[in-house]
Amino acid sequence: MTLARPARSLGLLHTAASHVGRFDALLAELAPGVPVRHAVHDHLLADARARGGVDAALAQELGVVVSSLAETASVILCTCSTLGEHAEALDGTFGARVLRLDRPLARAAVARGSSIVVVAALASTLEPTRRLLEDEAARVGKRPTLILSHCPDAWTHFERGDEAAYLRAVAAHIDKVQYLGDVVVLAQASMAGAEAFVRTAKPVLSSPRLGVSAAAELF
Repeated sequence: MTLARPARSLGLLHTAASHVGRFDALLAELAPGVPVRHAVHDHLLADARARGGVDAALAQELGVVVSSLAETASVILCTCSTLGEHAEALDGTFGARVLRLDRPLARAAVARGSSIVVVAALASTLEPTRRLLEDEAARVGKRPTLILSHCPDAWTHFERGDEAAYLRAVAAHIDKVQYLGDVVVLAQASMAGAEAFVRTAKPVLSSPRLGVSAAAELF
């Protein structure tokens, strides 16, 4: 007997519990009525940071998490930029589409400027974001200048749960480095709210709205 596949739903893979409310608000606006399942695995990001990246063992563990989500989700959206490229590599493996939140962001950034400043509160996010931007640029025959800028003072605020201080620290860093490029990319979903505090007139792009919009198009 063949078991019926569960109804189509969207699975969101997070590495911070604070993302649940943020993405629920976006989904209510952009994908109302789509069933959603959140899965929070903060240890995956902690392990990636401790190991200096995603090694084979961690990639295998990520596969187990994605496989579990695919039992009830036909589309899976990974909201962690550090894990995104490894999650995306599993697209279709378990019978579900697997998207990385920041790919639409990279596409938009490449379209907007020939020099892109990438700001990240976690250094582990910089290299995956650089590779993603280079990949998107190659798709359209471009070679933008990429300036990677770590904002080291912000993450401690995030870990303490002080989102306001976190976003203001990110915004202050953006104001210091924005002159280096045509457009600023916020490499982590958690940084999106900093856009409200920056003083620069240059475009500052973040991933949540663009990524959720891309996922919603599949329903």
